Amino acid sequence: MDLQRVAPLHPHFDPALGLLRLELEHGKANEIGSEELGALEALCELLEQHDEVRCLCTTSRRESAKGTKIFISGANVSERVGWSDERVKQHVLRQRELMRRLRHAPLFTVALTHGVTFGWGAEFLLTADYCIATPTARFALPETGLGIVPGARGTAELALQVGPAQALRLGCTGEELDADAARQIGLVHELVADLEAGLVRVEQLALRLASRSPTAVAAYKRGLLAALGQPEAQRLAIERDAYELCVDTGEAAIGRAAFSARRAPGESPAPPPWGARRLETPR
Repeated sequence: MDLQRVAPLHPHFDPALGLLRLELEHGKANEIGSEELGALEALCELLEQHDEVRCLCTTSRRESAKGTKIFISGANVSERVGWSDERVKQHVLRQRELMRRLRHAPLFTVALTHGVTFGWGAEFLLTADYCIATPTARFALPETGLGIVPGARGTAELALQVGPAQALRLGCTGEELDADAARQIGLVHELVADLEAGLVRVEQLALRLASRSPTAVAAYKRGLLAALGQPEAQRLAIERDAYELCVDTGEAAIGRAAFSARRAPGESPAPPPWGARRLETPR
């Protein structure tokens, strides 16, 4: 697995855990511009094509000269100086499509923030399956103060996660939240003491994922996301398809055999010999 194309994201891969950790460290304040978008698009290709990665964690150790901790401070708006309106629109369309791909990546993804998580950074959280924050994390959507709206999932998706009232408060007023308030409304899901504790927690999650079927994890995530907002009959049909995929790819049989081995006396068995990740039924 070649990580050179995602080098601007400072990747670190642990093959034993299947954990790919991105440690953002770029620009003045980890703002996301064209170069970072290109690296993130390459990341999506990597995640979609290779199943060595079982868990993706995006984090940052960045601090400003004044000691302010930073996760993602927002989009790189300064690079757009001199752009035409049409170029700006196309650039944001590109961001929106990238965020969609990140949200639907066929593996478990975690965002671990310890600092400023504004604008694009807050929207990035909406692409993660699980969000962890330290007490120094801060969150805001300042876009309406710049004459725009959050355009990379913030308008389309935030209310589904935190409810319309909280989304309207954040998006309309730009009010800043601390980590505890973000957890209370569901923007983040877990608080940890500091960044190192967060990394330990991510490794715990990655260890559990490493013993599970990549096909089953991907099928569960795809089915769950596809079922959101659908009528009951459609949700059950999506669940049927996800379950039958696991049967048809042979993962269910592998799991049954491993379950029998676990019930036998003696040493704990090794993880089951899962097959490669499959998201289509074999023909």
